[in-house]
Amino acid sequence: TGYGRIDELVLGVTCATPTGDLVLGRGPASAAGPRLLDVVVGSEGRLGVITSATVAVRRKPAAQRFSGWSFPSFASGADAFRALAQQLGHGVAPDSCRLSDEEETFTTLTLSGSSVGARALRGYLRARDRQHGSLAIFGWDGTEAEVKSRRRAAGKLLRAHGGIPLGSGPGNAWSHGRFSGPYLRDELLDHGMLVETLETSTSWSDLPRLHLAAAEALRESLAAPGSDPIVQCHISHIYRSGASLYFTVVTRQDRADPEGQWHAAKSAAATVIASHGAPATHQHGVGIDHAPWMRAEVGETGLRLLRAMKDAVDPVGILNPGKMLP
Repeated sequence: TGYGRIDELVLGVTCATPTGDLVLGRGPASAAGPRLLDVVVGSEGRLGVITSATVAVRRKPAAQRFSGWSFPSFASGADAFRALAQQLGHGVAPDSCRLSDEEETFTTLTLSGSSVGARALRGYLRARDRQHGSLAIFGWDGTEAEVKSRRRAAGKLLRAHGGIPLGSGPGNAWSHGRFSGPYLRDELLDHGMLVETLETSTSWSDLPRLHLAAAEALRESLAAPGSDPIVQCHISHIYRSGASLYFTVVTRQDRADPEGQWHAAKSAAATVIASHGAPATHQHGVGIDHAPWMRAEVGETGLRLLRAMKDAVDPVGILNPGKMLP
């Protein structure tokens, strides 16, 4: 939220295509037609090979602070996140914003173990009639004075939406362990579990409905005798108009056809996502997995335009065949 997505930070590229080089990104802004830089950055290698890139950087912040908050529900937490984006705005809202739904919050507290800090946190929440609720993590970067001022402004708003501050412990724990998820995933796969993710984004007004509908589609598809699938979700990116939804699924693996098991669940959720007019993917990209839903994403005219660009620079079709276009 604070620094922007990587595609927003690319200022220029050199892209080698089979029919010639593209050198894009002249000056800090341009009105010279459609922004071909965005076309190349989002092409996933279908148009050419990026051989050089210029990206925006910032100085390392003098201070970085994380904190945890608890909300009565995912819905109330989402309302607070909306207020952060729309009332505080860029530069004041936290640089990192993450809101776990009730299922993910329960999993997080369970995995936190029996340490003194974890027991204290669970006791603190019980004392305030919050067995689980919805856990939020915020991070701020900047000078000490900037961080202090921004945290104060955010805290006032979060309390107004039912938020309870949990101190720096949950936020520091998340920051420390945020990259351990893939290793845990591999371990669970080795023990016969299916662990997968999917993500999208939507408007604030439709976020509660899409959250429930996509989660229910995943549960129904993965339901099987002797297996109660865990379907959890979090918001990881907020915008003035809406937010991302990132789902994580854990269930018993169908040893006979684990790939088919997941594709059926993925298809069920993606169909629901498309019916809500939400994008097939918010951050993972298209590749092969999301190609079947590109028609719903851009329509027939959009597909013709993408194919025409592909044919213009790669008439033989040697670059990443099968990716992006159904």
